Amino acid sequence: MRAKLSTTFQSLQVRNYRLFATGQLIKLIGVWMMFIAQDWLVLELSNDSATALGVVTALQFTPVLLLTLLSGRLADRYDKRLLLFVANAAWSALALLMSLLVLTGVVVLWHIFVFAILLGVANAVETPVRQSFVSELVGMSLLPNALSLSAATFNSARIIGPALAGVAIATLDVGPVFLISAVSSLAPLVLLVRMRAEELHREALLPRGERDSARVVDGLRYVWKRPDLLLPMALMSVMGMVLFNFQLTLAALAKTVFQTGAASFGLFTTALAVGALGGALAGSGRRERPSVYCVIGAALAFAALGTLVGLAPTYWLVVVLLVPTGFFMVFFAQASNQRVQLGVDAAFRGRVMALWVLVFLGTNPVGAPLVGWVAETYGAGASIWLGGLISLAAAGLALAWQLRRTGGRLRMRLRPLPRFYVVQT
Repeated sequence: MRAKLSTTFQSLQVRNYRLFATGQLIKLIGVWMMFIAQDWLVLELSNDSATALGVVTALQFTPVLLLTLLSGRLADRYDKRLLLFVANAAWSALALLMSLLVLTGVVVLWHIFVFAILLGVANAVETPVRQSFVSELVGMSLLPNALSLSAATFNSARIIGPALAGVAIATLDVGPVFLISAVSSLAPLVLLVRMRAEELHREALLPRGERDSARVVDGLRYVWKRPDLLLPMALMSVMGMVLFNFQLTLAALAKTVFQTGAASFGLFTTALAVGALGGALAGSGRRERPSVYCVIGAALAFAALGTLVGLAPTYWLVVVLLVPTGFFMVFFAQASNQRVQLGVDAAFRGRVMALWVLVFLGTNPVGAPLVGWVAETYGAGASIWLGGLISLAAAGLALAWQLRRTGGRLRMRLRPLPRFYVVQT
């Protein structure tokens, strides 16, 4: 058991990664608290408008759509640790200003729209840099484990943050929650400074002259010529647009369908995150690149479970279904991420991971308003099960395309976790 735990958390033995993960956990707990408080505040200010909630979500991710590829170019040219410090400092300053508006009671809906955009800009710079920085912290041999632990950190925060936010909103109101989030975002700044630059794995970087000539279009061409990278990105672009909108859909489901309070909405998000944490840890022992069938199989399971969540008729059935849904949501996302990161040349990692962030998060400006409109017009449940059916169709098409391209037939061997492989014909 001790050896298994040591393997699961092996990357935490690296000091720089340990500091990185600690800073991310503290910040992300506050970020998730802020997201819950923000969603609740938007619903209060807009008379329970799911469309307004969708607009805020879209505005948060519009900068990702517009700026992420440029951020990836920066990640391939400049010091990633410095870029992370600047982006996190900007986030902290904006979060503090937002909390002051809410605490003083002068906040109105358009304030939330503006800060959603500004925080999205900081996020558009930080996310692709952070994704590509992990390999510098631990090196390629520990990268699969580090990526899984980073996903576990994210989902641990998604468990703790909403639970704390539900209690804090009920007892303190939304203003203090925004302030807690702003203070927690200072943790990555302190811990980035404490890292040892000489222990970073930077030997794979290109010479300075070649880095300065790195272009966004070269990264796009690189991915276009790599079907093994293109398939998980295409699949994620569809599912990211229509099914990864639980921040929006669960808030609407809790408030408009089941008429629950903030604490009950937090339970939805916590149930999803409990499963997501399990999905992240399930991939922590992986030491090699996931197969394409692992990615597609997880996508099919996630889409099917997401459809069931939308169709569930009772509150507690939704809570129960959200646990396996969260598991396969993260298992799919993490396997896709690992397949991309472990298959890309170091010289293109920043730009390729920026494209990954674009298809994962940048589709939200398109998907969130549409999902919000469906939720408001046909009900929050319909916005979830419809996204599940579209995702199921996309995963089925991806499986058919892969089998046709390789000329194989699919078999499944039953184990504690399903593993898919192909027998060539």
